[in-house]
Amino acid sequence: MQNERMKKMVNGAIVLSAASFVTKLLSALYKVPFQNLTGDEGFYVYQQVYPLYGIAAALALNGLPVFVSKLTAELPSYEEQKAALKTVLQLLSVVAVGAWAACWFGAPAIAGWMGDNALAPLIRSVSFTFLVVPFLAVMRGYFQGRLDMMPTGISQVGEQVVRVGIILFAAFWFAQGGASVYQMGTLAMSASWIAGVTGVLVLSVYARKDAAAKKQLLPAASIEKASYRTLAFRLVTEGLAISAFSSLLILLQLIDSFTVYNGLLDRGLSAASAMVEKGVYDRGQPLVQLGMVIGTGFASSLLPLLSQQRTEKRTVGFHRTASSVLRITTVFASAATVGLIVLMPQFNQTLFSDAAGTAVLRVYVAGIFVASLIGAYNAILQSVNRQKTALAGLAAGLIVKVVLNRAAVAYFGTIGASLTTVAALLVVLVVLWVRVPGRLKQVLFDGPFAVKLMLSLLGMGTAVSTVVWLAGRVFPFEGRGAALLLALAGVAVGACVFLFLLLGTRVLTIREWLSLPFGRKIVKRSLK
Repeated sequence: MQNERMKKMVNGAIVLSAASFVTKLLSALYKVPFQNLTGDEGFYVYQQVYPLYGIAAALALNGLPVFVSKLTAELPSYEEQKAALKTVLQLLSVVAVGAWAACWFGAPAIAGWMGDNALAPLIRSVSFTFLVVPFLAVMRGYFQGRLDMMPTGISQVGEQVVRVGIILFAAFWFAQGGASVYQMGTLAMSASWIAGVTGVLVLSVYARKDAAAKKQLLPAASIEKASYRTLAFRLVTEGLAISAFSSLLILLQLIDSFTVYNGLLDRGLSAASAMVEKGVYDRGQPLVQLGMVIGTGFASSLLPLLSQQRTEKRTVGFHRTASSVLRITTVFASAATVGLIVLMPQFNQTLFSDAAGTAVLRVYVAGIFVASLIGAYNAILQSVNRQKTALAGLAAGLIVKVVLNRAAVAYFGTIGASLTTVAALLVVLVVLWVRVPGRLKQVLFDGPFAVKLMLSLLGMGTAVSTVVWLAGRVFPFEGRGAALLLALAGVAVGACVFLFLLLGTRVLTIREWLSLPFGRKIVKRSLK
């Protein structure tokens, strides 16, 4: 029985990880053709309001389903689960209606605070997304609590495919001259709630099948009434806390929405120029998303094991797995960060048609490394029930961003916003690092590991820079196609050199390699 449960948990983690990877990849990649079709001004319009969708998405995808799944797993009977989830749905619905009303009726004020009154229709459009969040969160959390991850995975992918399709249609409509930039943005934002409804429909199919397989009993009224106050308290202290931390990057982007454009106006730019500058700055967001997929994807396979070991009080195994999570995250997040920084001119021109803002984006993507480590440390702290530390770090980082951002933009331009983003992330990281269990503090400061990793990164960066420079000298042609070829050559060379140096210097242990996807094959080939 225990083996069956463990097998189901592992298979579920694989399904959820795969769905999350596909969803994040789609979320990062669609912004490239979108920017190409709408230009930096269109990208600015979309990205100004995007954080509001991002907050709703974080609630529906990460924070609240985790809370609901934990609640479901704690309750022994289907009747108690049903009663508790009904109460949670009612509580979340009240919050969701409040969020919708604040965005719908407050849209003119919010747009005014952002410095662009024409954004009000986009804000009203995205407001409907909050109304579907309770249904998505409760149904996903219920299935996850029963270790059935397939409904969540299918609904995530289906939702994102529908959303991306509508957004790209809106961009194409604008490119063909059929709409103004703000009309395009309004339609693009409508994709969020339409996709949400799609996710609800998919989950409803699974819910009907699940209900048909069980004996239908109505929950006792006493259970439902007694749980209101307790569930409301837990929803605030656990559910919203998890959601807030999973929204860290989105919250930083939301602060940018209120301060970067206004800061550029303070700097003396015209409204049109400020829009373009903000649009160029926003190019960094899909790059960070892509880097995070690489930086955190490899270590995510170890997180279910981390939670299991902590639950079973296997202290030695927990510390070993936590150390591996930190080391693997550091290795691949640093590689993604260095690679993007070195190849930024080529990536920028390939993806966004020109190399504008390359220096700004190089600073911005440094956040990949810091944010990836934050994710690893947070997972460790959550597993030892130190949620308050995560919230304290989040609050400190957001305060730094709020206080410094507009002034930094007014003085330095958009590179000031990049610097404050990285500074805010560093503050969060330091707060989390201070609170991790003692032995884990020293993992990344282990002399041999740090030196070997730095030498590997230096070798990779040097090899990539040399190849790009030589190729540019031998084939002195310009344009997007040339930038693409250079970027691909740089990625191929960088990956091969970095892998060779990792294996040669033994940055990671054999145990850590074997825990990674394709790690066994890599180890076998390296030993030949």
